Amino acid sequence: MNIFLDGLIKAFKIIENLDPEILKITWLTIKVSGTATFISLILGIPFSLFLALRHFPGRKFLISMINTGMGLPPVVVGLFVALILWRSGPLGSLNLIYTPIAMIIAQIIIAFPIIAGFSMSAFQQVTPDYYLQALALGASRLQAIWAMMKEARLPALAAVMAGFGGVISEVGAVLMVGGNIKDKTRVLTTAIVLETRMGKFGMAIALSVILLFLTFSVNYFLTHFQQRGERRWIFRSWR
Repeated sequence: MNIFLDGLIKAFKIIENLDPEILKITWLTIKVSGTATFISLILGIPFSLFLALRHFPGRKFLISMINTGMGLPPVVVGLFVALILWRSGPLGSLNLIYTPIAMIIAQIIIAFPIIAGFSMSAFQQVTPDYYLQALALGASRLQAIWAMMKEARLPALAAVMAGFGGVISEVGAVLMVGGNIKDKTRVLTTAIVLETRMGKFGMAIALSVILLFLTFSVNYFLTHFQQRGERRWIFRSWR
């Protein structure tokens, strides 16, 4: 208990002094996880729409792959990305191993099935004939798809939150492909592991507090828009 209290006191002192090293680690965490979530969103939403609207041979197989990917162990992702980017691997000539780009690639593989899976469920919850009704009323295909996206935007935001939460809290994959190199690939999760192993509990707790605050801030921001949209929907339904 004394270790925890001492560590907590040191943590707030470190945060209060705005330690430059912590600022670098925090900023790299935001860049890596934010970029991975954004790219996963750009790829996941169209793919989930395609699966929700189309019926074709192999569709169930793709859905099963997405559902399996939602529970994919991060260390397995890290292993395969490392093998591909290793100097003797297929993409070794690009020299991406132990770089932030390698970490982003690993996090995209983790976040994509989460965002695609939740988004697909959101689109499937919309009335099946909604897309066809929009086309029948004169809407173009893009307009009908946009209408479906607006209708499913509330649960789709939950998909973004789940995807971001899955990558920003991940440690195994980024450690394997990033290497936890100071001032280059060290993020909050890998730094927490390192500081704990070294017995620097004050720094570890400070990093943990920042990680929790960062995750809460992003989720609060997205929840604000989600709940505001829900209130508007409820108001319209009562009119």
